[in-house]
Amino acid sequence: MSDKDRFLRACRRQSVDRVPVWYMRQAGRYDPDYRKIKEKYSLLEICRQPELAAEVTMMPVKKLGVDAAILYSDIMNPVASIGIDFDIVKDIGPVIHNPVRTVADVDRLKPADIEGDLSHVLTTIEILRKELDVPLITFAGAPFTLASYIVEGRPTKSYINTKTLMYGQPEVWHRLMGKLADLATEYLRAHIRHGAEAVQLFDSWVGSLAPRDFREFVLPHVQNIFAGLKDLDVPKIYFPGVSSGELLPHVTELEADVIGLDWRVPLSEGRRRTSGKFAIQGNLDPYILTAPMEVIKEHARLLIDEGTTEHGYIFNLGHGLYPEASLEKLRELTAYIHEYSGEKLNSGVAK
Repeated sequence: MSDKDRFLRACRRQSVDRVPVWYMRQAGRYDPDYRKIKEKYSLLEICRQPELAAEVTMMPVKKLGVDAAILYSDIMNPVASIGIDFDIVKDIGPVIHNPVRTVADVDRLKPADIEGDLSHVLTTIEILRKELDVPLITFAGAPFTLASYIVEGRPTKSYINTKTLMYGQPEVWHRLMGKLADLATEYLRAHIRHGAEAVQLFDSWVGSLAPRDFREFVLPHVQNIFAGLKDLDVPKIYFPGVSSGELLPHVTELEADVIGLDWRVPLSEGRRRTSGKFAIQGNLDPYILTAPMEVIKEHARLLIDEGTTEHGYIFNLGHGLYPEASLEKLRELTAYIHEYSGEKLNSGVAK
């Protein structure tokens, strides 16, 4: 089975010869070479240089041996095209200089010019499609997660301004969410036109909502995104972020191929809650990577045993890599996942 096939087959719940693996935030500060690049350039400066962004994207593929690359970018990149002024501030995250909190603020948002304003992202994708031997995943931020930054003005743990708008002005909320859903759809469609082989919608913070509120205020807009991508024959992944286990029964209505799980929900339970409709991706706790290698391997073995009871399992973390992760441990873990899962799958013990 070729390196191009393995991840894509797992996304489509087809048989594989070993479990494919990639890691969210796999191009990041755990890598000393990436830290050197970050001493000279900010995240946004790297993103604006296609050759450099492509180099950073390929680093974990070369160093770790993962089965897919994910575009080096940030979920905030496309919102500049609709009129959001922001910076990525060290040790804080996205800081919005013109937060959106009123109907006038929403109405001021302009239609995105993906091919114009974000041509550097599309050029990076074209470079990677030519250079990579594994599939390229690209991504967008989901409407709620983008809104949580755009409305709050910066990262938050309370989402007080976001929920105030959502509960107090539902018409304004849905107008904003509709614009952000259109942005994500257009952005991902452009990615696929330029060479993306799979796409992931990150909804990192939607687990802060109750299931009822998710259904009323978020799910229709996420449905519209996947419906808007339905005609494009690439795997589509929805990651509902951390603490989202109670939302899983509601995502069965999405026209996606893969659901990402955080570490709080067992893989078998994630499959049950999503009615076995999707391939599943996940869900190692990222901080397990600080443990001794034998502990890491034991957790990985248990996930592989559980994940391979059915076709359609992709090994990943339950959220993104942290700077404290070890490059050497990640390399050893990747090799172990390939070796152990290959022996298991080819022995006929697993599907």
